[in-house]
Amino acid sequence: MTNIKKMLGAGLAVATLFGFAACGSSTNTDNKAAESGPVQLTVWSASEDQKAGGWVDTVEKEFQKANPNVKFKNTVVEPPKAAESVKKDAKAAADVYLFPNDQLGDLVKAGAIGQLSDDAVKQVKEQNEDTLVNSVTAQDGNMYGVPYTGNTWFMYYNKAKFSADEVKSLDKMLEKGKVAFDLSNAWYLPGFYLDGNMTLFGEKGSDAKAGMKLGDKAAEVTKYIAKLFANKNFVLDGNSAGLNGLKSGKVDAYFSGSWDAADVKKALGDNYAAAALPTFKTESGEHQIKSFAGSKAVAYNPNSKHPEMAAKFAAFLGSKKSQQIAYEKQGVIPSDKSLADSVKSDPAAVAQMETIAKTSVLQPAIPEMGSFWEPMGNFGKAIANHEVTEANADAKTADFAKGLAGAVK
Repeated sequence: MTNIKKMLGAGLAVATLFGFAACGSSTNTDNKAAESGPVQLTVWSASEDQKAGGWVDTVEKEFQKANPNVKFKNTVVEPPKAAESVKKDAKAAADVYLFPNDQLGDLVKAGAIGQLSDDAVKQVKEQNEDTLVNSVTAQDGNMYGVPYTGNTWFMYYNKAKFSADEVKSLDKMLEKGKVAFDLSNAWYLPGFYLDGNMTLFGEKGSDAKAGMKLGDKAAEVTKYIAKLFANKNFVLDGNSAGLNGLKSGKVDAYFSGSWDAADVKKALGDNYAAAALPTFKTESGEHQIKSFAGSKAVAYNPNSKHPEMAAKFAAFLGSKKSQQIAYEKQGVIPSDKSLADSVKSDPAAVAQMETIAKTSVLQPAIPEMGSFWEPMGNFGKAIANHEVTEANADAKTADFAKGLAGAVK
């Protein structure tokens, strides 16, 4: 186990550098005096984070060693709900909260999330892959939030059935064993289209005017997906069919995220394995399955009574040292790429980090992305219900592409 206290000692010195973006390089005496007096910060996070000896509780105590004037009030508010609550009434919300990055656009629009200082921006860029840096970069080009873990899906498999080389190709896997995939799910289905030139709101996913384009390889991808149902080794996932099949031995591989790691490990035992995403082959050649990726991040509230201290603690809670604690105490896979060696014996952690680095696309976080999910989900259900087939794939895909392009209001 890493010497956490030693790491945190160095980390606290760094954490004191992170200031409030709105203050710039100001050395206003009144502000300094105010922050040296008693400060109470309200922190929203999940219940397991706040229990005695948990991740947030531990980091708060370490932060107080360098900032003894700070007291913390912890309230259990899960990250997705925190973002919703902050947007509704930012002034009554927590000083520091955790949020999924797909809420970023709405939080910025509501004035409910603080812009990072130059030092905090430097921290985020040093710690994370470009995908996760971009996950907390808003349409205005500024950065909000410090990532502490990635959010994506990858592949779990039975290594007694497939070799490490075989899992690089979905087609090879389907020749040898049962593979489950949730084609009717709008978060998973795009994985097949993202390497077929599908673009969502421009190159960086932040240009609403660029719209949603399915791509020129979409029809052949649809044909490939429709053909999967004729393969006896393909299993349609949904309602935990993939995980349950893995447990019963009727499925040899399926696609999910870190939230299923404990159950998969229990089901497969010594044969437990995970990997980044495989390729598949259509009439035009080989394509890479790519998952949507994002982050969970720490934000500070610019409406806080103590925005400078809130910003400082938010940066510290997203630091390398804090992420190490989160992983050791609660199994939260770090986003900090320098921690890759410390998780190399954890198949899910390695798979998640490799997926984000090599086989993922940033999930757009602008409000217009809300127009994507329903039409994509409906198209997936149509494929699963055999309404879209290999024979009519060209026409059905063209209709879908037209509808998707016009879905943004």
